Amino acid sequence: MWTYSLIIGITCTCNTFSSAFENIALQKPTYQKHQYLRLADSLTRASNAVDGLKTNLSVLGAQCVISENDQPSALLWVNLTSILSIHHINIYFRTENNPWSCSRLGVYGDNCSIPCLDPQCKYCDLRTGTCRGGCYPGYQGHTCELECAVGFYGDGCQKQCRHCINMMQCHHVNGTCLGGCEPGYKGDNCMQVCDIGTFGLHCNEICGQCQDLNDCLQTNGSCLSGCSSGYQGDLCKTTCPNGTFGLGCDNDCNSTCRGCNNINGLCDTGCYPGWKGIYCHQTCSFGYYGDNCSMNCGYCLNYETCHHINGSCLSGCQSGFQVPLCANVYQPLNSSNNQQSSFYSVLGLFCVSLILNGVFIAYIIILRKSRNRGTKVYKPESSSKEIRKREDETAGFDSVNEGYQELGELSRSNTTYDYVS
Repeated sequence: MWTYSLIIGITCTCNTFSSAFENIALQKPTYQKHQYLRLADSLTRASNAVDGLKTNLSVLGAQCVISENDQPSALLWVNLTSILSIHHINIYFRTENNPWSCSRLGVYGDNCSIPCLDPQCKYCDLRTGTCRGGCYPGYQGHTCELECAVGFYGDGCQKQCRHCINMMQCHHVNGTCLGGCEPGYKGDNCMQVCDIGTFGLHCNEICGQCQDLNDCLQTNGSCLSGCSSGYQGDLCKTTCPNGTFGLGCDNDCNSTCRGCNNINGLCDTGCYPGWKGIYCHQTCSFGYYGDNCSMNCGYCLNYETCHHINGSCLSGCQSGFQVPLCANVYQPLNSSNNQQSSFYSVLGLFCVSLILNGVFIAYIIILRKSRNRGTKVYKPESSSKEIRKREDETAGFDSVNEGYQELGELSRSNTTYDYVS
């Protein structure tokens, strides 16, 4: 008859005042007869039987004691060091890591089809169905009838709930935070901090302009290392006040800027008239002035440049141009004098003409008045109408009729005709 080595692990348990069993054989002194010596001592020694480990029940698992081959018996002693009452003893045989019970939890029987007598029991006896130790995750007690205490969950109720917004809503089985996470955390179990750059409830808030986003506090968004250039405040979401820029908003913008960049102080919106450059710190180039330095200076005296802001020629204008801008179109001085001379000549002639005409008219008036006072006028019997009629009747004849000859004999003076005319 063949005899084989025995590979076992052992637990001795007793009932305590708590709702679970205590392994009273754990780490107690041991001795075995006929130890297997062809493997390392760590793989076969007697103390492996009471180390409490049973996850690798194979030859090389170092969790079981191994006896020598071809021995009629295998003997193992465990010294409990005191007198105790033993509830039951579990012996785990070598399985080469094959299941030593049903592959499904909570069942027993030859076909592993019968539910364990305690529905919350993880392992029950393969033959009797009684709970053999261990509860399903989330339960505790002698018969696994109790849920984990508030704030704990999982296998043996050993895991602690983390950052649930309400610990009462931490699921006792898997630790899921049914009511959500505290600000700064995410995930079903609320064990993950918010991603870099986010914070707050559900990690929905975006961090401000922190100097280092890794220092954005995931709970409230505070920038622990301070703000980047151009921003201020606890959350670093407030831009520098107008006229300031840089780290801590400690730098003043150039006064010639229309409005500078809050980060680097560049005059992004342009300069006031008369200035140029990225910081508006340079006056306009020679010969230019005004907005964007786009206007040309006028004809300043001695070809000097004009004022860079308003274009005025501070030293005066060249000949022929008017202050302050000296910007009239250039005209030679001689041409201007000729035009002025022509104008004054015409004006003089006109005035002389007016004077002569006035003198002539006055002379005529005086002459007529003097004639009327110094000469007696002869009045013929015939009226002026008859004389005009006779003149019309005799018009066109070459000889003078007797009537006109008689009038000529009556008066040798021309006074009558002068009067008629």
